[in-house]
Amino acid sequence: MKCLGEFLLFRNDGGVRGARLYSEEDPLTILTSDTLKETLRNSSTAWLIQFYSSWCGHCIQYSPTWKALAGDVKDWEQAIRIGVLDCAHEKNFEICKEFGIHFYPTFRYFKAHSSSSDIGKTYRADRELQTVRQLMVNFLQNHTRDDWPAGCPPLEPARSADILSLMGLKTDHYTAVIIEDEDSYVGREVILDLMAYDGVIVRRVLNTERTFMEKLGISSVPAAYLFRPNGTHKLMDVQKSLRFFFSSFLKLLPGVRRKQGPSALENAGGSRGQDSVEVWKEFDKSKVYMADMESGLHYLFRVELASHQTLEGEELKTFKDFVTVVAKLFPGRQSVVKLLETLLEWLVSLPLERIPYDAILDLVNNKMRISGMFLSEKLQWVGCQGSRPELRGYPCSLWTLFHTLTVQASLRPDALANTGLEEDPLAVLQTMRRYIRSFFGCRECGQHFEAMAKESLEQVKSLDEAVLWLWRKHNQVNSRLAGALSEDPHFPKTQWPTPDLCPACHEEQEGLHVWNENKVLAFLKQHYSSGNISPKYTSSNSPDMLPIQDKNAGLSSDEKPQGNQGGSLAPGGFPTRERQHGLDVPREASVNARKEPKPSMTFLVLGFSSLDMSLCVLLYAFSCVFLMLMFFFFRIRSKRWKVRYNRLYV
Repeated sequence: MKCLGEFLLFRNDGGVRGARLYSEEDPLTILTSDTLKETLRNSSTAWLIQFYSSWCGHCIQYSPTWKALAGDVKDWEQAIRIGVLDCAHEKNFEICKEFGIHFYPTFRYFKAHSSSSDIGKTYRADRELQTVRQLMVNFLQNHTRDDWPAGCPPLEPARSADILSLMGLKTDHYTAVIIEDEDSYVGREVILDLMAYDGVIVRRVLNTERTFMEKLGISSVPAAYLFRPNGTHKLMDVQKSLRFFFSSFLKLLPGVRRKQGPSALENAGGSRGQDSVEVWKEFDKSKVYMADMESGLHYLFRVELASHQTLEGEELKTFKDFVTVVAKLFPGRQSVVKLLETLLEWLVSLPLERIPYDAILDLVNNKMRISGMFLSEKLQWVGCQGSRPELRGYPCSLWTLFHTLTVQASLRPDALANTGLEEDPLAVLQTMRRYIRSFFGCRECGQHFEAMAKESLEQVKSLDEAVLWLWRKHNQVNSRLAGALSEDPHFPKTQWPTPDLCPACHEEQEGLHVWNENKVLAFLKQHYSSGNISPKYTSSNSPDMLPIQDKNAGLSSDEKPQGNQGGSLAPGGFPTRERQHGLDVPREASVNARKEPKPSMTFLVLGFSSLDMSLCVLLYAFSCVFLMLMFFFFRIRSKRWKVRYNRLYV
């Protein structure tokens, strides 16, 4: 218990301060769903905002670059500001969906004086700070005179005549002139660097002004010329003709000081208080936990896919195939399996080429109150829990789900009969590949997976080979990400299964470690079989149902996992593996993707609410009664007519 107590202390210390990739100490603005629109509406500055997900491996890797950029351009805040918003936080699910954020990280530029309906312009970020800085300059120059940021000085080249008129002129400030070629950004960057300082004005002139350059004695560019307040002027003496040297020289001039007052706005939102510290759950590393896979399905259906307003074309086909594979192969509780099967039947029965995702979400949330159908809305990581909220979690659960599906396809080869996917050993892997390519939030992670698939996926010829292919690629990802920022220090990324879980899987030939793949295959089939899935920690909101058992769940005792039982944090345990490594994938999210039902719910994609359906039933009943009354009325009337006009008169 001493080790567990020490770890809980670690989480209480880091659970809040390290709960997100960015903190209030960073030189940027942390935005939330409560502050984003208000901050952007009619802002006096332009904004560059990163919509990220704290579970996304690429976002974690990019965070130092983004922090460095924010620090580098901190003096530009009166013209353009840097912000971040975490789409993996439950509070921000809806705003990210509203802004159409499908992949992470997504970078959006917002002009100054934007309207509340502006969702910004997307651009591709670069790891080179200089490239991103130059993009920011271009963004600023895309403003018109009407929407130009109020505090931003002019960035256009000055006329040489205006500069020459300063010779011998006494003023109350320095004037620095950067002479550069047309493609250079040095002058504009120095102008923005000095905009937060009093006592100096920076202008720029192009080197096409040959007469001007000759008069000042300038032979190479970029160069800087300084006009002092006393009327004297000379070439600035700096060691290197670089932005940093020019800016530093000017900031250190006598009488030049930072402007007083609120140079930076208060953070629009913070991460303090948004995260709750969860108690560590003890787990057996030789088990697979149903709570991890159900939590992964919750995030997948209610958050990741919910960012798409409609599904059509290739996306719709990919989604249908994915639901088919999961519904037929997922060895879950009966309540979850029934939901998946109902969703599959509904998708197959609809002859539509375009489906609003809200309609699918209504079925996932069981708005029609179908008995015995339930998927928990609570994130409950067990074997996939990390030492910090942004580590492991969803990526780990997705790997777990994928491994389970490939193993179940091998153990139950007839499960996909009559689905159009039968007799295809690549069916599960190709479906996973298309899902990752179309929907997975971390785009760079998806690109890595696609590259691996292109390299060797076509070599898979059997269901057993599919199981081993995914295992090999998972270890390949694990090796690539070892030591990366997305690695959980308490669950280092190692080659899995570790020797304590499967001693027979490891061999040595000529002094080198080799895998016994026959033993690995047997281990994988046992590890991801229904009999090895623990229901511990699953939600009790719905009656627990035992997993669907497969006939091949049992293996010999020497193939079953050996080693420590319990939640040891020592490297090399099961958590280390795939739950840890992954598609560089996401983590985070806290539950209830949707807290409140919408005023009107789509029903069978036709847009009817439950009230609409009730009114339809009442109207139908009333129409039946009315028609019956009309029938009897005319029936009686026709009989009277026959009696009156069909009498025999003598």
